[in-house]
Amino acid sequence: MYNIIVYGATSGGVAAAVQAARLGRKVLLIANTSHIGGMTSSGLGATDINNRKGIGGIAREFYRNIYRHYADASNWTRQSPEAYDELLGTRFWLGRDEELKIRWMFEPKVASETYENMLLEAGVEVVRNERLALEDAVVKKDGRIISIKMESGKVYEAELFIDTGYEGDLMALAGITYVTGREANSKYGELTNGVFDNGPLEGGGVSAYQVNNDPASGLLPYVLPECPGEKGESDHRVQAYCYRFTLSSDPDNQLPIEKPADYNPLIHELLARRFEANPKLTLDDILTLTPIPNRKTDTNHVDFVGASYSYADGDYETRERTEAEHRAFTLGTLWFLANDERVPQQVREDMNKWGLAADEFTDNGGFPVQIYVREGRRMVSDYVMTELSVKQRSAPESVGLGTYYFDSHYVSHYAKDGQVHLEGTFWEDDELLYPVSYQSIRPKREECSNLLLPVTLSSSHAAYGSIRMEPVYMVLGQSAAIAASLCLELGVAVQDLPYGVLREKLLEAGQILDAEPLL
Repeated sequence: MYNIIVYGATSGGVAAAVQAARLGRKVLLIANTSHIGGMTSSGLGATDINNRKGIGGIAREFYRNIYRHYADASNWTRQSPEAYDELLGTRFWLGRDEELKIRWMFEPKVASETYENMLLEAGVEVVRNERLALEDAVVKKDGRIISIKMESGKVYEAELFIDTGYEGDLMALAGITYVTGREANSKYGELTNGVFDNGPLEGGGVSAYQVNNDPASGLLPYVLPECPGEKGESDHRVQAYCYRFTLSSDPDNQLPIEKPADYNPLIHELLARRFEANPKLTLDDILTLTPIPNRKTDTNHVDFVGASYSYADGDYETRERTEAEHRAFTLGTLWFLANDERVPQQVREDMNKWGLAADEFTDNGGFPVQIYVREGRRMVSDYVMTELSVKQRSAPESVGLGTYYFDSHYVSHYAKDGQVHLEGTFWEDDELLYPVSYQSIRPKREECSNLLLPVTLSSSHAAYGSIRMEPVYMVLGQSAAIAASLCLELGVAVQDLPYGVLREKLLEAGQILDAEPLL
């Protein structure tokens, strides 16, 4: 019997488990693969961090550990820190804050090592390669989870549970109300939820058909026959997923870009037509190659638009198929950019300067394990974080601060007048710093009294576009662990924990709860 079980070894899961162990609780962290740290250690080394003073507690400790690592000159093995600073320029504020002694630009293997050390030092028991059974996985009694069963048949019991997976599997199997997709703007009085038309791809001129301008040939893969709906309408779709993979410019640290065995040229036809419509496109227009130390990149925006809809609510077979499709799409895109004659010569030359970093993800062919689940299921609790919560910087019972812009990647490609149009993205670069409510990370009383959900929290699609950042997951994971420990100490349900008591303990742990002093 454990005091606390943390299901999901994401960044939020590590923070929760470390905090629970430091409070003297017997804690178990369950990882569904051998990988620890979620996206933070799976390629997302160019951290989405805006107001870094809003990040406290274990999250700040993690970034300080990263800072200390790169303060050691021996860890700059392939370039000097001065050369890196010059390459990064002023983007991301040089990737470090000398006043706070934190650094948020790092190599995946450094993040992995940092997390593993934090878990080891805290004495956290970790079980790897275990997934919840999809039938009869959760035993509840009187509104409390008693035990959870894995696919392997193993059963784990605890007094309190924290679901920190990106998918919210424990939440769903425990019978907690949730939503997947986009609410209508009208549901919460929002402006950026629901269907959101973004106009024609490349400004127009990109045919939506398999054979250029031939409707009889059928639509290109993953292009919808029409816009999903009117502006602001709800639907089941989620923003595009991708892999955040690591490239190296060092010839001595490269794996070659090879044509995947399952390469499908039709999948990349849309990219070919973008070049035809706009021959001036550069590699930087297609890939976001953000420098991280030692001549590597955090590579973003190989988004597989339209391929992620079934993932969050899918069974494991569906998810594995989706992951395989995204991997093939990613590697196929790299090969296409490096070799296809329809790609401008300069782009091909630039792409061929790169290879997968040979010293990253060495147990997976240099490719990251964790797919970027930009949003999966989202709980519906008594308090839902909405666009108004974020923009008005107002939510009750703060357990941490959100710090990022409103940001949703494309949701759909669709055909209109024979051309490809885009739908679903929004980006607002207003400075945001706002509280996230304790009421949004715990379920309704009637659904479960001993479960907390700091990752798949109660939030609209619009608000989640800002909340869904790795530093915030760590902050909320730590706060959930403190709340869980207090509930055990006081013998109360998660809904009955006095906020004043929780707030005091959060502040003692270094959490930043109030936005006003930092604005």
